[in-house]
Amino acid sequence: MKEKIYKGIFAVLAFASLAFLMGIVIVLFKEALPIFQKVKIGEFIFGRYWYPTYSPAEFGILPLIMASVWVTFGAVLVCVPLGVGSALYLHELAGDKQRAIIKPLIEILASIPSVVYGFFGMVILTPFLQDLFHLPTGLCALNASLVLGLMAVPTVCSLADDALNYVPKSFREASFAVGANRWQTLTQVIIPAAGSGISTAIILGMSRAIGETMTVLMVSGGAAVIPHTFLEPVRPMTAAIAAEMGEAPMGGLHYHALFAIALILFLITFVFNIVAEMISRRFRIKLGLSG
Repeated sequence: MKEKIYKGIFAVLAFASLAFLMGIVIVLFKEALPIFQKVKIGEFIFGRYWYPTYSPAEFGILPLIMASVWVTFGAVLVCVPLGVGSALYLHELAGDKQRAIIKPLIEILASIPSVVYGFFGMVILTPFLQDLFHLPTGLCALNASLVLGLMAVPTVCSLADDALNYVPKSFREASFAVGANRWQTLTQVIIPAAGSGISTAIILGMSRAIGETMTVLMVSGGAAVIPHTFLEPVRPMTAAIAAEMGEAPMGGLHYHALFAIALILFLITFVFNIVAEMISRRFRIKLGLSG
């Protein structure tokens, strides 16, 4: 009897998560769709000007999308070498004492509030970048990319380290048995075997970067223009939502446009997570670790 009760409780909790997800999706669609009665979806996504408070208002979010792409791409360039490199060091080179110290320190980075990273970007990186590149302001896409890259390092490192640990020891032993050295074993056996898991780590790191709000709001510059270099101020989608939602009249076109941005952002991150899960499942099946 108790087993059935426990089973029922856990089933309710599991389906509650699905119910919350469906509720979020329904609200997003309900609040986002009215904007498309006034603005064509093509003009909304590919429009080059975001002036929601002008008369007449313009609701083109291409500058916001491109800003998110630039910032996310820059963050990936930072977090992938640092995250994957840290995972390889922890797995292959670090001793037990070093691993016991370094791994918790890396994971502590994930618990630091995003606003603290934002202050770091404003106080340290902004004047540094401004002086280094002789910019009018150091609040730019490069600043946001560097900070987001640092924020995503714990995610990439932890998942990549787990992927490396999942590779059976027999792979390494077989490689050594045929005369391969440590470097050849790492590059030609271990990393390819963990490739799907490392790819999953990178994709989830991208999701972490593209979905961040407070940090990009503080350090990206807030200019809703299509960027051409990393040294220009930008306004990613998340920053636009956070900055403007409090000023948008409830039920107005600006309000619904912000929900439409949130819907597009949700769909992007949803696709990223589905791809990551597919790659992760393929990785588990490949190593015989599924079910």
